[in-house]
Amino acid sequence: MDYANRSPKKQPKKGAAKKSRKGQPRGASNRQQQPVPWLIIVIAVALIGAFTYGLVAISGSSDKVAEQTVVQPPPKDLLPEKPKEQWQYIDELEAKQVEVDVPEREAGPPKLMQCGSFRQRNDAERLKAQIAMVGLESQVRATEGTNGLWYRVVLGPFATKRDAERDRHKLQRANIHGCAIWNWNLD
Repeated sequence: MDYANRSPKKQPKKGAAKKSRKGQPRGASNRQQQPVPWLIIVIAVALIGAFTYGLVAISGSSDKVAEQTVVQPPPKDLLPEKPKEQWQYIDELEAKQVEVDVPEREAGPPKLMQCGSFRQRNDAERLKAQIAMVGLESQVRATEGTNGLWYRVVLGPFATKRDAERDRHKLQRANIHGCAIWNWNLD
């Protein structure tokens, strides 16, 4: 509802006279009194009476039912003997041996991890020192490329990629990121 644009309430005129309530008893309103709903009252009393009668009728019947339902256990000589349990799998599992074929993994080429490549040797030596603080040994290798001399910081060789990943996670925990694992020759 738009309260800003609504029209103000109309005030009654000052000269308008109030309706007088003379002749009406105190507390009476202008509404007419509604007749008493006798039908609803009679139905409610009948339902309460029926509910009370039902409660009284069933209150003593529980003792009678309990006396009638007592069952005597049958004599023991009428029951059959308890059968012996025979489990075959227990005997079979004791003599069973499980054979599993695990294929051998191929070792593959050795893995090297490169953590940086720099134009200045001082930058490469600084990264090598950071890696040494983690507890890993790295090497700085100078390589000649088509665009000049580069100093690469390399870890390894690793026999498996899993070993290289383990060391890379150690470096990541020390905030040394950007290390890549490659299949490189040791040359």
